Amino acid sequence: MPSPIDVGVDVAMETLQIAHADSAAADARVANRRAPIRAWLAQLPPGSRIAMEATGRYHLLLAELAYAQGMIVYVLNPCDLRHYARAVGLRGKTDRVDARLILRYLVREGSALHPYVPPTPAQREIDQLLRRRATLVNAKTQLRLSLQGLALCASDLTVLLKRLDAMITKLEQRLRQLAQGQAEAQRRVESVLGIGPLLGVALTNTFARVPLRNSDAAVAFVGFDPRAKDSGQCIGRRRLSKRGPAELRRLLFNAARSASKTTLWRPLYQRYRDRGLSTTEATVILARKLVRIAFSIYHHGTTFDPARFVHA
Repeated sequence: MPSPIDVGVDVAMETLQIAHADSAAADARVANRRAPIRAWLAQLPPGSRIAMEATGRYHLLLAELAYAQGMIVYVLNPCDLRHYARAVGLRGKTDRVDARLILRYLVREGSALHPYVPPTPAQREIDQLLRRRATLVNAKTQLRLSLQGLALCASDLTVLLKRLDAMITKLEQRLRQLAQGQAEAQRRVESVLGIGPLLGVALTNTFARVPLRNSDAAVAFVGFDPRAKDSGQCIGRRRLSKRGPAELRRLLFNAARSASKTTLWRPLYQRYRDRGLSTTEATVILARKLVRIAFSIYHHGTTFDPARFVHA
């Protein structure tokens, strides 16, 4: 039986540019369609490693078919690949060059990568609906700020905002339907003071879908982990990594802002403000705490007990 090989794939809407680590196999170009992908995968040894860049949705067909075929799949962060290309002095950018770069990254960094595990259809739809809801909310905010006070468009603006509200409501109704599969877990997560239904859906879906080892991993996944920047005698300023899903991070930040006004969380928030931290810094710290508590509650099957956090 042939030994597994490493493969790098540059994904486009219509095609897949493929680079093989096996010198005996020539680079190939395959249509990004179900039948051609299956035919190509059938030629690979079982257990081969396939890496590709996250492209929004164009990579999903390859990732799922390869996973179903028993391949080890890696979906890479585009930002990481851009930095890697600069670090190795890559001068050009073509589909073939990108495929070879992805292969090189897999070969050298594969031991530190996390294999891709496809979400369930419900989990994927929840993620998509959360992102699309965020798009509608942003559009609504921009329209209101841009056209507010313009008498010529006042009536049209009212109609547009109502229509957008109706669309947002429709998405939220669908989110509630999808979340019924984990209603009990979501109820426990939402028992945390400050976490509402929308954030509860997002967190429960994340905890169920992503294999997070502990609460530190949960904070890092969301992107609220601070990045160290120290060298020699220089102690640099910490900044957030912001590597996780932006919409989940936004929902958590807004939840922490609301929580900071409650009787329970206000003392903790004020404690950090009294130390000289900005409102944003104190809010991020509170958001981290909400993530940690929600993660613990989800994995231990408990509910939130406010008495434990009176002096938090």
